[in-house]
Amino acid sequence: MFHGGESCRHAVSYNGGEPRAMSQRRVQRVSELVKQQISEIVQQLYLADCGFVTVTAAAVSPDLREGRVYVSVIGTAEQQQAALAALEQQHSHIQHELSRRVILKYTPRLKFVLDETESRAQRIEHLLDELHIESTDE
Repeated sequence: MFHGGESCRHAVSYNGGEPRAMSQRRVQRVSELVKQQISEIVQQLYLADCGFVTVTAAAVSPDLREGRVYVSVIGTAEQQQAALAALEQQHSHIQHELSRRVILKYTPRLKFVLDETESRAQRIEHLLDELHIESTDE
């Protein structure tokens, strides 16, 4: 059992059987590494009829046991849903490949989420354009 002080912040410390969360910087570094590796893994997959799939971000929990992978899909709503379904179908392969590439005590259990940032930005831009057109008409 490890009982670390301030000089050992980056290590997991067990206190009463519960692991203490990693430092925020370490969590961010692991999140970025997961994003990079998942992006490479997804590029190697054959995702038929799924549009253009891009991994935009990854966020792992402070204990590094769970992670969300945000994907952007350029295509129709049907292609977006098909891409999420295909990623879920390939989940075990992606999970295994990540554990092979990134050596951690626990490989984060991944959940794929559609990143709607781009569509929200387009919607806001469209609304602003409409407001601009209405103000010039008056």
